[in-house]
Amino acid sequence: MTQFEKKADTIEIPPVMMAIRLHEFGGTEVLRYEEAPIPELKTGEVLIRVHAIGVNPPDWYLRDGHKMLPAEWRPQVPFPIILGSDVSGIVVAVAEDVKNFSVGDEVFGMVRFPSVGESAAYAQYVAAPATDLALKPAGIDHAHAAAAAMAGLTAWQFLIALGHNHPNPLQAEMHQPLPLKDKTVLINGAAGGVGHFAVQLAKWKGANVIAVASTSHESFLRELGASAFIDYTKTPPEDVAHDIDIVLDTLGGSNTGRFLRTLKRGGALFPVFLGFSDQKEADKLGITVSMTQVRSSGLQLEELGKLLDTGTIKVAIDSTFALADAKSAHERAAHGHIQGKIVLIVE
Repeated sequence: MTQFEKKADTIEIPPVMMAIRLHEFGGTEVLRYEEAPIPELKTGEVLIRVHAIGVNPPDWYLRDGHKMLPAEWRPQVPFPIILGSDVSGIVVAVAEDVKNFSVGDEVFGMVRFPSVGESAAYAQYVAAPATDLALKPAGIDHAHAAAAAMAGLTAWQFLIALGHNHPNPLQAEMHQPLPLKDKTVLINGAAGGVGHFAVQLAKWKGANVIAVASTSHESFLRELGASAFIDYTKTPPEDVAHDIDIVLDTLGGSNTGRFLRTLKRGGALFPVFLGFSDQKEADKLGITVSMTQVRSSGLQLEELGKLLDTGTIKVAIDSTFALADAKSAHERAAHGHIQGKIVLIVE
């Protein structure tokens, strides 16, 4: 018998599964719900029967062929491909060399990110490196666990600990999170996936948190720990926020430089997405601008999971959709003004 058969003999695994696959880049119409082969188990991996999948911006970036990037930066991927990276489910098979997980374990994780097109999470079964996973917190369900992976890790690696020594593809130096205790931290896009985790983590570490979002999110963000709220639909945050120690701009983009005027000398601007182009101004003001690429980490998810299990950190779910209806999930994302995370449910 193979390693796969030895470890999976108590759980029946079908020969094929259902998945959302792409055969071309494009709009939501290219998301096909169809049969696909069960992924092969490799050394160091476990096979997960997926119960829930977190929906993230890289999913629709890949779906449309990374149109926002210059042509020479766009990764080449072989079709068909399965989208997604964030999963929560039950281990149904483990490779012979995996010692820290067993068949029947409930796990969650961000799979193989940032490898483009290799994570394959929009499916009933996912083969994942054991190092990308942690045991699902007993206090939350699969939907909330799947929603926590990428967003939680992004907030963690920007604000708490980078947790790896991989080269930074976004800048020459490694990103360095800063001490948060007694600091004033402004979080732009605070109601979204990364933002609502960042509010809670910064508060947990003793920061005074200013949340920037639209009108309807104020009570939600104050409940999560924001001590001040700026409604950007009424007032530009750069006009009213001053002497800030750290700005985490979860939206980033070409106008992220506007937050330089909110920071005190010696402060730091952390844009989550590309687009900052005001380095000369930042240098003149003595402000550090730093980015990083979020990476899979089972160890960090284990730490985050402890906070989720005790209720210290909570996961907000904006909406849920069946895996077969991933098209509607992507349409919801495109509509914007998301509070928390969008999740796909796998029957």
